[in-house]
Amino acid sequence: MNARMLQSRCAVFALVLGAAISGAVAQEHEVPAPLAARPATPRPLGAIGRALAAAPDGAVVEIGPGVYHEHLRITRPVTLVGVGMPVIDGGGSGDIVEIAAPEVTLRGFVIRNTGIDLDKENAAVRVLASRATIEDCVLEDILFGIDLRDAPDSVVRSNRIGGKRLDVARRGDGLRLWRADRTLVEGNTIHDGRDAILWYSKGVVVRGNVSHNCRYGLHLMYSDEVTIEGNRLERNSVGVYLMYSAGVELRRNLLVNNRGPSGYGIGLKETDRFVITDNVLSGNRVGVYIDGSPFTNKMPGMFRRNTLACNDIGVTFLPSARNNEFVDNNFIDNIEQVSVAGRGNLSANRFWVGERGNYWSDYTGYDQNRDGIGDFVHESQTLFENMMDREPKLRLFLFSPAQQAVEFVGRAVPSVRPEPKFVDEVPLMRPAEVGLNVRPERGALVRLGGVGAALLLVGGLVLGLARTPRDGQPANGGVA
Repeated sequence: MNARMLQSRCAVFALVLGAAISGAVAQEHEVPAPLAARPATPRPLGAIGRALAAAPDGAVVEIGPGVYHEHLRITRPVTLVGVGMPVIDGGGSGDIVEIAAPEVTLRGFVIRNTGIDLDKENAAVRVLASRATIEDCVLEDILFGIDLRDAPDSVVRSNRIGGKRLDVARRGDGLRLWRADRTLVEGNTIHDGRDAILWYSKGVVVRGNVSHNCRYGLHLMYSDEVTIEGNRLERNSVGVYLMYSAGVELRRNLLVNNRGPSGYGIGLKETDRFVITDNVLSGNRVGVYIDGSPFTNKMPGMFRRNTLACNDIGVTFLPSARNNEFVDNNFIDNIEQVSVAGRGNLSANRFWVGERGNYWSDYTGYDQNRDGIGDFVHESQTLFENMMDREPKLRLFLFSPAQQAVEFVGRAVPSVRPEPKFVDEVPLMRPAEVGLNVRPERGALVRLGGVGAALLLVGGLVLGLARTPRDGQPANGGVA
């Protein structure tokens, strides 16, 4: 082989290799879109399919009670209403209802038994057109629940969405919005699924929903100007995770017992222009997790009137977190009120503005003039917490004699005491009022009532024993 031929082959090989590498890099950074709609395989029409085929545009098609084993594709604007909650059973294969026309309403059905093909993303209801309304339906034994693709101005209301009995990694999303701007998601219950996720969807309102036993109760990706209000997100791995989004308002939500591998009540990653107010976060592994947020200096990250109680950690900051403001929040009995994941302090964030700070249950100062503001600053500079932030494995020794010994050394030898992680110059002496507007779970009310009754019973027994005469002496201390 002569030198010229060898040089030519090397050049061709370099071009091919460069194209392959470029394609791989592009594929690595490309955000995958949902699968494109495939041409539907012709199926024999069932009773519902025949009724839809005969209906004119704008018709109301009512379906009576019963179990209907069929798959539907709605290609004209109609209102499909179930009377007496009829069942549409997919027979364990494929998607069940596909809406391919604008202005379709689907109401009052039980939709169950999709396929389990994650590659094909088998869904109970897939919407491919704008202004759809899906309400008052029960979705059960489904892989994906309601999947909106390029379906702006839609409404998803008062549905109950339950997934298949699968490992979390094999489940589909209970609710997914892809470029579904201005959609209203209201009053739904989502359980035993993967995520309720918004992709590239602007102006969405998520209000009054319940999520439990999922991976992410609500997950935002590149979705701006979203309002998340009055939801109850509990027993998920993560309550709400906001990623690469801007203009998000999170208010009056209840985020409880989210304790999976991440275990965040609220997670923020490179999110900008967010306002988080009047939320209650309790029993989570971490109440709020902040990573690179806010992403720009356009507006501080605003945390107002939130209660963070009985979490392992109230708020965890990554060192990249800057320009956050915490005012009128209640930090109550968290094992660690505030942590820094790694080295550094929180001087780039503010824990008071003007004459208002936050309430801290571990504040040891006093209020001599009774103006509601502590007379001394509140600062966190415990030696064991500082060590634990640097080496999380030390949490194993929480509440142990080892922790007590380290804290004793920190108090006795000031030279080893760390610099404060943060300072609140004007701590509040009383908890701030939180405007939570979430209806408690009925079971929670029953449990609370049971606990109250038990406490009253125990208190009555103790009082009775205290008043029982002993050794012939009157219970009231009088003379016999």
